[in-house]
Amino acid sequence: MRSLSAAELLAVWERGQGQPPVRKALLLLEAAAPDEPPEALAALPVGQRDARLLRLRAWTLGARLDSLAACPRCGEPLEFAFEADDLLAMPAAEPPATLSLRSDGYEVAFRLPNSLDLAHAGDGGERALLERCLVQVRRRGKDVPAARLPDDVAAAVIDAMAEADPQAEVRLALSCPACSHAWQSTFDIVSYFWKEIEAWAERLLYDVHRLAAAYGWTEADILAMSAWRRQRYLNLIGG
Repeated sequence: MRSLSAAELLAVWERGQGQPPVRKALLLLEAAAPDEPPEALAALPVGQRDARLLRLRAWTLGARLDSLAACPRCGEPLEFAFEADDLLAMPAAEPPATLSLRSDGYEVAFRLPNSLDLAHAGDGGERALLERCLVQVRRRGKDVPAARLPDDVAAAVIDAMAEADPQAEVRLALSCPACSHAWQSTFDIVSYFWKEIEAWAERLLYDVHRLAAAYGWTEADILAMSAWRRQRYLNLIGG
């Protein structure tokens, strides 16, 4: 995987317009890892995918991530920052392709969810996602349909998935400076990174417009410049 040039990132942003979050995540990875088959990237467990996106974000926009939140108790706005490495929650060991669990007489073989599972589960919720990831369910030596897996056993499998792939759901521990209320907030690298890309792309297009109007350069010429050089020229034309 490698960092993306301004032209490459702008192309990804354009292709991602109107696409669901899963597709946006894969567009970023496909651009940053052109030597890896797209189907292999789509098959990465969600945690591995998100870890790659965190690294790509650090390479693209820097390691520091700034964010805002509001206290759920008193509404006080909270500004905070963290480093990309602080959000990496890798498992103690690389999980196998197929995991297993025994609970309440059931023997369940399952795999970790990937981007394809998220896309196909859609609005079906956690249970629909789980059923896509069940490899085999047996009880007393007989196969059991995934849809008939009891809720308590399903919950145990979901907990085992989270333990095996902690990067798939990163939670931030926050505390309100006004009322001292403490809570946890889920951090979604896909939506966070894409919002940043959208803001960056809008600013970049405006800068390209101004430089092209002032100097007659093409978009390709302007994007090929470093951000530092583009800014120097913008300063010369008054901005």
